This record gives sequence, structure tokens and C-alpha cells, in this order.
Amino acid sequence: MQDFVFREIITDNIQPEIEAVGFDSSYSTQICNKFEYKNIKIYSLTVPQANILKQTALSVGADCATHRETITAKIETTDCILGGSISQIKKIAEKLKFQPFGLKSLGEKLISFIGIEKKSKTKIMGILNLTDNSFSDGGMYVDYEKACEHFLQLVSDGADIIDIGAESTRPYSVPVSADIQLERILPVLKFTKSNDIKIPLSVDTRSSVVAEECIRNGAGIINDVSGLTYDKKLADVIAKYGVKVVIQHSKGTPENMQDNPVYKNLMDEIYLDLKKKVEFAVSSGIAADKIIIDPGIGFGKRREDNFEIIKRLSELHGLGCPLMLGVSRKSLLNIADEDNFTKDIYTTAINTLAIEKNVDIIRVHNVRMHRQLLDILCKN
Repeated sequence: MQDFVFREIITDNIQPEIEAVGFDSSYSTQICNKFEYKNIKIYSLTVPQANILKQTALSVGADCATHRETITAKIETTDCILGGSISQIKKIAEKLKFQPFGLKSLGEKLISFIGIEKKSKTKIMGILNLTDNSFSDGGMYVDYEKACEHFLQLVSDGADIIDIGAESTRPYSVPVSADIQLERILPVLKFTKSNDIKIPLSVDTRSSVVAEECIRNGAGIINDVSGLTYDKKLADVIAKYGVKVVIQHSKGTPENMQDNPVYKNLMDEIYLDLKKKVEFAVSSGIAADKIIIDPGIGFGKRREDNFEIIKRLSELHGLGCPLMLGVSRKSLLNIADEDNFTKDIYTTAINTLAIEKNVDIIRVHNVRMHRQLLDILCKN
């Protein structure tokens, strides 16, 4: 009896494997769509839309999961999960163009959605905390001279961006006034300008007052952990100056976000919340290509939630925005009593997963270690 040998192929690029079996290389690019599979969730379809979509999917050998009462019409809307190869999904989209109930538009948007590609190089955002109570290095760089010295070290170590913050947003922290934040941040911004240091500068703040003054002094990114919900004027300031913004998901505020956070569907809630915030930003005049999203590791999440997010980071690319991740030295590492160097080793291990999932920016304390990681992975 023949001894059949099997191997599951798990790769982001199936084309070399296809050509390795001797398949016609002139057609290998086209056939790849038949070997790449996607499970796409589509929200709030009407019963007629869902039924037609399911039948269309079945007609090309794909499938579509809907609410069990869709067939009886006892519900008004249902979420659907459409599963199939890219080739099958393209055929479904084409057939939907000839269907009623707004399904032509669904087909067009489906084509656009599966066309989203993430192949950008991962950038390193170095953290400069000008705080006296941050969980990791609070008080170390409040002094101006030490802050400038560390800034230069981050640049030397290979940071692509420097994120400067003067307000800790660790769990149960309290807000810091705009005056205090500016008193700490502005001297560093002026130092970079006077020394003609050419590196993108981000300011970690929830305050429109802080943001505006920092933008005037060279900041090109505002990193708002509240996702434009803490200060209602912040979106207008960002739109006014045309700078970039990091919109983060957070369940609650630093004062209460870790008071038993519970999710019915973790990825659904984060995805839809970020989508809503991105739409608000655009409606406020912020250009879509200026928006970066962050799932907010540790901001209103349990440890198991944080790791679920990391495993499923690729799902967030569907929002069409660059993706940033910040896990550096956070409590999900579960090594609170260890020194920072040890925490950086564990952080680097987790960020290896993030880089492989095409995260655009990793926000870290130890830039040098992560630059070495990118060199090893050939991802820089």
C-alpha cells in the first residue's frame, strides 16, 4: 500500500510553493487567488440580503453563516460570515452586482475590502516619558538634561519616531494639567529644533491645548489614548494643522478602565469602536491618510483579552488605517517584579508576533533591542 505523505502549507505567499510542484509559472500569479482563503464578517444585513448572499456563496462553492432565523424572517437583520477563497469571493461580488436590495453596492465594497494589502515596513516609535509616575520609568527623565540625553539615545538606537508624553495614563492614574504637560514637553521640542534633529515627533496627550502648542513647536503626530473622546476640541486642532493622529481604543478612562472590563465579543467591539472613531475623525476634517489606529493593549482589557488581540491583529487591517501596537513593559507580561531589561526581552518576543502580522508601528521603551530584532527578521 502506498504511504501517502501530507504537509499543511501555512504561508503568506503560496506562489513559490505552487511553482515548486511544477505548475505553469506564467499562470501561477492568477491561480494564487484560489488558494488564499478569507473569512469576512459583514454586519447588519437585512434578511433578503443575507439569504441572497448565502445562496450566491453556495453557488460558487463557498459558504456564508447567518443567524438561524434568517430563513424564517423572524429577525430584521443578521451579521454574516462569508468564507471562501479570494477567487470565490470575487465571483460572489460579481454576481451580487446583478442582485436587488442594494447588493450591487455590497459587491463593490467586497472587492475593495479584499483588495486591502499590508506589506509596509514596521517602524519603531521610541517612548520618552517626561512623567513622575509612569509604570515603567516614571521620574527618570523629568529633568531636562536627562530628557534630552535620553532623546538622543533613542535616536542613536534607531527610532523612526519619538513619542513624548508628560501625563501617565497607567491604570488608576489621574489627569495632568495642560500647563504641567507643556512645561515638560516644550523644552524638549525646542531642543530638537535648535539642534536640527530630523525625526518625526509624536506627542502623547489627550489635551487640545497641549496638542496645539506642541504642533506649533514641531510635533507631527498626536497620540491620543482616548481616541478623541476625552477632549472634544482635539479633533478640530488636528484637522486645523493637518498632522497625523493615533486613535486608540480604550474601555473607560485611566481612572476606571481596569475595574472589571468585560466584553461580549472582544474583536467586534474594538473593531466597531475604532471604525466609529475613524469616521468621527474624518467628519471633523482629519484626512483619512493621517489616521493611525491602536487597539489599546492594557486599556480596559484583561490579560487574556490582550493576548487575543495580539493573535488577531491582522483583523484590524480591514479598517484601512496604519496599525500601531504598544505592549512595552505592560502588565500582560506578568513579570511586574522583574527589571526593565527583562521586561524588554519579553516585550521583544511579543512584538515579533506583531511584526509578522504586519503591524506598522511598534511603540517601545527599548529601541535598540527592537532595531536588532527588525534586522534579524529583515523587516526594516
